[in-house]
Amino acid sequence: MSLLWGLRKMRLLEISNEPIELYKVLKLDGMVSSGGAAKSEIADGRVVVNGSVETRKRKKIVSGDIVEYGNDKVQINLRNDPNSGVGPM
Repeated sequence: MSLLWGLRKMRLLEISNEPIELYKVLKLDGMVSSGGAAKSEIADGRVVVNGSVETRKRKKIVSGDIVEYGNDKVQINLRNDPNSGVGPM
């Protein structure tokens, strides 16, 4: 048991394009097993985005957003594409 009980360690989730829909974040990160499960959990109010409960399944998520579900907490990060010559703005 950790002394930080109740606090979640945040991970980074890199995406190649933004925005990404909220339900896809849950599925991509492996928080849920399917897109349908993600949509259900979001609709039931079990997902928090940037500190507020979010019930919109297709909410647009961008770099810097923080998504929380259960004991998982991820910050979205736009991956630099070395082939594009352009990084995130």
